[in-house]
Amino acid sequence: MDEKQLLKENERIDQLSAQGIRIIQSPEVFAFSLDAVLLADFVRPNAKPRLKTVDLCAGNGAVGLFLNRKLGGEIVEVELQERLADMARRSVALNGLTDRYRVLTLDVKEVYRQLKKDQYDVVTCNPPYFTSRPTSAKNPNPYLALARHELTIDLAGVVEKMSGLLKMTGKAYLVHRPDRLAEILATLTANRLEPKRMRLIYPKPGREANMVLIEAIKDGKPGGLRVVPPLVVADEQGNYRPEVVAMLHGH
Repeated sequence: MDEKQLLKENERIDQLSAQGIRIIQSPEVFAFSLDAVLLADFVRPNAKPRLKTVDLCAGNGAVGLFLNRKLGGEIVEVELQERLADMARRSVALNGLTDRYRVLTLDVKEVYRQLKKDQYDVVTCNPPYFTSRPTSAKNPNPYLALARHELTIDLAGVVEKMSGLLKMTGKAYLVHRPDRLAEILATLTANRLEPKRMRLIYPKPGREANMVLIEAIKDGKPGGLRVVPPLVVADEQGNYRPEVVAMLHGH
């Protein structure tokens, strides 16, 4: 299909050269940010043709699409907001991936209506980071508010569904905020997800970490958490460092 036919008003096509993926974006509603790239990069490769993967809180489909070369088999993307799910579907078509990808417009809380429990090898999620309190400042853009604040589902709800979808020894991958790390680890273990690998992300040298990547295994043996070397995203001048450049543009 012609690219122009796939685009709607105020949309553009961006490219993640490293993965050969083009993705439909709109500053009006949602554009993927570095956390999606980092999460996809953190996922371990698995080319098995029968692999089954789910990406929850998929937004415009970025994380799942960025996994297209890394993971074999089927990838299902689950997104509550119809406009974002529609963008994800059109991005799947744009990249010629309709034979491997499904996009469901579905509340994560209702995910078992369309996806069976205990069936998936990999579940990824870039969830809302911020708790929703009456005093919390929310983004005035409702699309961004839902993506960033726990308005429709909280951390415990997301993790419970990640665990429920996974087979025994399946892998869960999560990107979140370090200031909630104690809560995240406790919530994972309470839901049969044993944290096994963690990476802290720092925006610049000398700054505090602002993201954390976590891999957990369903019903994994307790203990054995590895904290792998950190990633510093940019230099003092704000230029991306070589590892991030490689994630975005290839080596």
